Amino acid sequence: MSSSTPSLPLTRTGVVIVGAGPAGLTVANLLRAAGVDCVVLEAESREFIEQRPRAGFMEERVVRALARHGLADRLLERAETQGEFEFRFEGERHTVRTAELSGRRHFVYPQPLLVTDLVASYADTAGGEVRFGVREVRLHGIDGDRPAVSYTDPVTGERHRIECDFIAGCDGARGVSRASIPDGRTVLSRHDHGVAWLALLAEAPPSADGVIFGIHERGLGAHMARSPEVTRYYLEIAPGEGADDWSHARVWDELRTRLAAAGAPPVAEGPLLEKVVLGMHNYVVEPMAHGRLYLAGDAAHLVAPIAAKGMNLALHDALLLADALIAHYRGDGSGLAGYSQACLRRVWQYLEFSQWLSEVLHGASSGDRFRAGTATARLRRLLGSEAAGKAFARLYLGEDADL
Repeated sequence: MSSSTPSLPLTRTGVVIVGAGPAGLTVANLLRAAGVDCVVLEAESREFIEQRPRAGFMEERVVRALARHGLADRLLERAETQGEFEFRFEGERHTVRTAELSGRRHFVYPQPLLVTDLVASYADTAGGEVRFGVREVRLHGIDGDRPAVSYTDPVTGERHRIECDFIAGCDGARGVSRASIPDGRTVLSRHDHGVAWLALLAEAPPSADGVIFGIHERGLGAHMARSPEVTRYYLEIAPGEGADDWSHARVWDELRTRLAAAGAPPVAEGPLLEKVVLGMHNYVVEPMAHGRLYLAGDAAHLVAPIAAKGMNLALHDALLLADALIAHYRGDGSGLAGYSQACLRRVWQYLEFSQWLSEVLHGASSGDRFRAGTATARLRRLLGSEAAGKAFARLYLGEDADL
């Protein structure tokens, strides 16, 4: 890629952060607090990123890390916590008390609220710079010691160029950062679970306090409380089916069937605010860095939402990357040298756990008697053995992911 575009107005900073999601904004906040100059570039508007529906489960480990940096005040005030969830299969209810087994809880705090908090902390409180709505972002010179990022101003149409020391690529799976790495410099590993989920947001009160996984031969049905008025549901659907194939009546009929169990309260029905099809696949980019470009979050890896790990993993990356960049400016480059390896250790643990849980959740509907039988065996071992329950709970809550 071209390393010079003389016609562009030139500015300079220490770190250009591409993407104002949880990862990018966490990096920005930590750098700003440490006195490292940075600027954030975001393709969408501030209003859009503060309203975009996304994940809602945060590991206690991640919340405590944000709190140490003063980034979790509103989260700790407003978020509910969950310390157990429920499997339903063969008409029975089985509770897994993760808090008792692991000593940790999940925090329920939708990503748009976290993004809103992080933007306010960085831009409004600390005076950090975010340039929203930028177009045609390009990365330059990432192999050299003078990288740069250029973009088109959405109002004037003028091209701008920012030279920097480092680029943090936090712009997701379809962003420009990963695509800017020359061919052959990274390895992309991918795994497809062979199923799809219909993600639903319903204007209906939760039918239970926490998460329910309904394991059924017709497919998985899942319930996740979001607020007193809104509930997230998932339905396993056939690959190739679209959201329009699922009418209001069909959605609720299937949810009632797949979440049915003796003694369970009825599923509360309400208007569907969102219907989105999610392909259940994972990928990993190795290494997560090239030259002066460092990837974080979905730009580097994607974990299917089977175990609610995506946002937690992105924040883990961001915390490591920010610490490494700050250490560099203080004379220690070891953190940047080891950044990719440190991140990937947790990435692969989460991918393995997600794959294990996927087999448990989807085995009954696979049409394969062997997979269905082994999935049931795994589930019964998890429910019947305290040691297995503790091991599961610690991974589910993110406590053993660095082993």
